Amino acid sequence: MPPETHEVFNQPPPLVDYDTFAADVVLQEAIARGAASSWAPAELHELGILAGSEQARSWGEQANANPPQLKVFDRYGHRIDQVEYHPAYHDLMRSAIAHGLHAWPWADARSGAHAARAAKMLTWYTVDSGHTCPVSMTYAVLPALRHQPDLASEWEPRLVSRVYDERYAPATEKAGVTCGMGMTEKQGGSDVRANTTAAVPLDDGTYAITGHKWFCSAPMSDAFLVLAQAPRGLSCFLVPRWRPDGTPNVFRLQRLKDKLGDRSNASSEVEFVNTFAQLVGEEGRGVRTIIEMVNHTRLDCSLGSASIMRRATVEAIWHAQHRTAFGKLLVEQPLMGNVLADLAIESEAATTTVMWLADLFDADGREHDERAAALQRLALPVVKYWTCKRAPVHAAEALECLGGAGFIEESGLPRLFRQSPLNGIWEGSGNVICLDVLRAMARSPESVEVLFDELNEAAGADRRLADAVEDVSKQLADLSEPEWMARRLVERLALALQGSLLVRFGDQAVADAFCSTRLAGDHGQTFGSLPTGTDATRIVGRHLTLSS
Repeated sequence: MPPETHEVFNQPPPLVDYDTFAADVVLQEAIARGAASSWAPAELHELGILAGSEQARSWGEQANANPPQLKVFDRYGHRIDQVEYHPAYHDLMRSAIAHGLHAWPWADARSGAHAARAAKMLTWYTVDSGHTCPVSMTYAVLPALRHQPDLASEWEPRLVSRVYDERYAPATEKAGVTCGMGMTEKQGGSDVRANTTAAVPLDDGTYAITGHKWFCSAPMSDAFLVLAQAPRGLSCFLVPRWRPDGTPNVFRLQRLKDKLGDRSNASSEVEFVNTFAQLVGEEGRGVRTIIEMVNHTRLDCSLGSASIMRRATVEAIWHAQHRTAFGKLLVEQPLMGNVLADLAIESEAATTTVMWLADLFDADGREHDERAAALQRLALPVVKYWTCKRAPVHAAEALECLGGAGFIEESGLPRLFRQSPLNGIWEGSGNVICLDVLRAMARSPESVEVLFDELNEAAGADRRLADAVEDVSKQLADLSEPEWMARRLVERLALALQGSLLVRFGDQAVADAFCSTRLAGDHGQTFGSLPTGTDATRIVGRHLTLSS
């Protein structure tokens, strides 16, 4: 044996085998404020232990290192149009569904179920984000499907089941099913009214769909909501993978997408040729029907981005806790402390805001609270836009905290970074979301009123917040070129909302730093430019709940 050349030291230990929910003070505080505080923590701790385990981390790594494979034909030349996944992907799906991430609020009548499910998504998402795509779509399909009660009564018991059944088999033979979605076409993108996929009504009340979808996520799902042009206009349809007679539906997978991130999950191009479909909602009202699904997946986009920021913050602080440079731990060095505190502030603002948003889904969906519905109508696109915009720059800064080690795949930070832009694109890119904000303001003026009521809840407690709310109010009053100014307006609304929530519910040091930097402008263009006097030790300390 040749002599060893060096001893490995000054490296952080593996960040595994801990309860990720117990380590997340901000998420615990959010749950404690809500209706789920009396019953959700036990399940969240159970999931947190699994999410922090070496086993779960290994599943995520394996599922991403071994992406799904398209099998168009079997060995004899028969067309089968199936996707094969690594066993770790099925382990991830089985765990997510067993913990109710796909349908908890629809199966559980307890108040606070949407918020509790949101907390589970925040806890589990970064184990592997790819498999949460079918989980999210299955969660989101039921509100849309309920526009067609006969279909809802048939599919809902299978959709809410906590049994994951990966078999390619008719839904009637399975104990649990998942659902996907197909809206996007080559020529239209976000402009779904430009879709050309056609739906022809048949004598038995069903439809035959012919056309192409440029993006169809999770193609091994058991059914899909699909938009197609019917005689009365763009309509929403349920397209199962199997026909009622037990034969495979015509669902021709053309290829799988080679994506920047989300690599454990298959996204495909699919062609329909006289494919069996059933109408959901009214013919010609497809956008109005499927928007129910879109709204819930937009919530999940916001949750995903907030989860990425939380994980990135944890990884950066964990590294700084254990890495020495120039004679001191990184976490003790003022400049690094500034960066870490800034990352923590951004993460806390995101988590606090998305959990507040999830509470609106509870109030709207279960209590039929008109105020919550109006507030959600405007707040959802505002929060989705800003949270998703902040995730990529946040992930990049956190990666840099690890230096060269952060650029290495084994650190996990590159996977976070690749994933971070996705949520800003999925379910409406930035411009589409900002236009939705303008549309919500025009169609639902009461949404503006209740949002400003919310902003003013804490304005009297902080002068900087009050000034920010007044500033955005003036922007609204003088919106002479609304589309040109839309991004600026939505950004200011989002920051004012985050500031209001942190002042009301957050830690005092975090709220003070947020208001001075994000609202009053005492901040540079990068993370790590917090002003003198910021209590960085306290802010970072809120994230030092892990054992050293």
